[in-house]
Amino acid sequence: MEFGEFLAKLRKEKGLLQREVANYLQVTVATISNYEKGVHSPDLNTLIKLADFFDVSTDYLLQRTDYKASISSLNKPLAADCSISDLLNMTLELDQRNMEALLDYYELLALRNSVGRGK
Repeated sequence: MEFGEFLAKLRKEKGLLQREVANYLQVTVATISNYEKGVHSPDLNTLIKLADFFDVSTDYLLQRTDYKASISSLNKPLAADCSISDLLNMTLELDQRNMEALLDYYELLALRNSVGRGK
């Protein structure tokens, strides 16, 4: 899917009008329309603003990933000195055996969490 089509789809999923996106970006409705039609592409700063507006990553907007997480959610602290992005980076450093053990442990925690909610 082209960027413009994807942008229009995302905007419609959020129930927004082109006017609302244009107001946020401080551009004309015609500019948003041209992005969605593929006539023009946003510059880097506008792409970042679009990602912030839709609360997704720029990689998601560019369709490089299906993961929508925004920078603000990735930087969310889990503990005093560990954010979600830190946890992801640590996970990526694990070898295959430990990755499988982590997935097993996650399944155990998810089960414990679901049982805990049932009380």
